[in-house]
Amino acid sequence: MKQITAIVKPFKLEEVREGLAECGVTGLTVTEVKGFGRQKGHTELYRGAEYVVDFLPKVKVEVVVKDDDVERCIEAIIKAARTGKIGDGKIFITNVERIVRIRTGELDESAV
Repeated sequence: MKQITAIVKPFKLEEVREGLAECGVTGLTVTEVKGFGRQKGHTELYRGAEYVVDFLPKVKVEVVVKDDDVERCIEAIIKAARTGKIGDGKIFITNVERIVRIRTGELDESAV
């Protein structure tokens, strides 16, 4: 089993959620985050003063899927989140050693 963590632009969240739902993902976790990559933030004008916004708002989407579903989910995220402009985000894939559903005590794949 793998955990897929995607950092995407906030306005792309609904499209990403829909794409993952089409892949059979039944649950996900979303966190509002701030950060920057190559774009290094940007400048904005407020009441005539220019200031630098170092950390840009992003959304972190986390899902755990079976190994067989990883590539399909990655493709769905890319299709939904890509704008073709800098700052589209990143996807990280990590191994999941164990899952325990707290309510029932189910383990691993049956706990997803």
